[in-house]
Amino acid sequence: MEKLSVLIIDDEKGARFAMRRALEKEGYQLQEATDGGAGIDRIKAGGIDLVFLDFQMPGMDGMTALGQIMGLASPPLVVMVTAFGSEKLAVEAIKRGAYDYVAKPYDVEELRLLVKRAAEQATLRQENLRLKAELSRVRGFGNLLGSSEAMRKVFDKIEKVSPTEVTVLICGASGTGKELVAKAIHAKSPRSRGPFVVFDCSNVDRALIRSELFGHEKGAYTGAETERAGSFERASGGTLFLDEVGELDLELQPRLLRVLETREVLRLGAEKPRKVDVRLILATNRDLARMVAEGTFREDLYHRLSVVNLALPPLRERPEDIPLLACRFLEETSERLSRPFRGITQEALALLMQQPWTGNVRQLRNAIESAAVLAEHDLLAPEDFPTLSPQRPASPGGSECLTHAPIDTGLPFKEAKQRLIVEFERRYITAKLMSCQGNISKAARELGMHRQSLQQKLRALGIKEPVE
Repeated sequence: MEKLSVLIIDDEKGARFAMRRALEKEGYQLQEATDGGAGIDRIKAGGIDLVFLDFQMPGMDGMTALGQIMGLASPPLVVMVTAFGSEKLAVEAIKRGAYDYVAKPYDVEELRLLVKRAAEQATLRQENLRLKAELSRVRGFGNLLGSSEAMRKVFDKIEKVSPTEVTVLICGASGTGKELVAKAIHAKSPRSRGPFVVFDCSNVDRALIRSELFGHEKGAYTGAETERAGSFERASGGTLFLDEVGELDLELQPRLLRVLETREVLRLGAEKPRKVDVRLILATNRDLARMVAEGTFREDLYHRLSVVNLALPPLRERPEDIPLLACRFLEETSERLSRPFRGITQEALALLMQQPWTGNVRQLRNAIESAAVLAEHDLLAPEDFPTLSPQRPASPGGSECLTHAPIDTGLPFKEAKQRLIVEFERRYITAKLMSCQGNISKAARELGMHRQSLQQKLRALGIKEPVE
């Protein structure tokens, strides 16, 4: 954020002047209000990113004003200004929604650092709003999301094949969203009012798969007490999605080929075939061409199925889509838990974008859901993803050494250097906290820092603050 808009609400002219003087050299847009009511009116007018709110004011006190500010549709960040020794009151304000607090007399550098962190937080809010706007823009593809070049190609292909009746073969690793693609094609097709039937070829007992797929007549086998329509018949007028078609054994493959060519199914135990009107979409995470070469998949069926091939990229090949996906998953989890979340910090998003995600989008969804369920705050941070934290080797002396951290030579020099510095700070401060048995005041003294500065550094580095 280039110019943070700051509102100072304080009845003391000298206090407002001192804070303005401390911040005006930083280039922030500064405004003032002499009481809580005037301050709230200014906030309602819009454009305020950060508020410094004094506790002790005549008329409406700071805590009452905070309650009204937090009740606004889109409240700014609020930092409470309290007298020395009123930390307990400040903690209560934070529980009610305040971003942070600062105690008088405050250190100017400490104040500037706090505002800098608030600016980063305000930027995060804007990014989350942007992501939500992007979510609204791409909802035409349901839960299939992405703004990367790879996904734009997928969306373009969906748009082209959806109005047609061609058979589509969707290829991709487990968890990439093959069923979502099939649903998107169905939803955009002339068959959208018809049924969408899913048949997982890998999840049906081999002894029953023919009956489940093509149906059976009464008495066709022991236990068949009534006739049953198979998946092809149930999908008539709509779309049948055959998932993991590569798992279909060789005995059933010619029967599937016959259905594709004749548009008829022969129930188990029946003498006459039945007509079906089905659009077929298939998916596999296996290399069917290799299976054909190995003799485990029929070549004629393979060519019949792959009229249109649609390949889904793994998540690791489109990391730029991760913020959008993470935002959607957090939004969905928030609704399901009936618990509002402000979003995900930039540090946490960076951590998510660095992961290999071997389980693809499904694994990312699970990670977001787990973090949201266990999170103590309404903003997901790196510490909410403990299983994703990089584990570094320890040095022979027992303490970790910065030079042992892997260096990503694919990054620009400045960015790689900054990452190493952040990693050093995280390890050094964590070690200091451990040596001080979690005593923040003692650790701050030994580090040569103010207590509040250390607390803000802990938040910036994603280190969970110990309970003293």
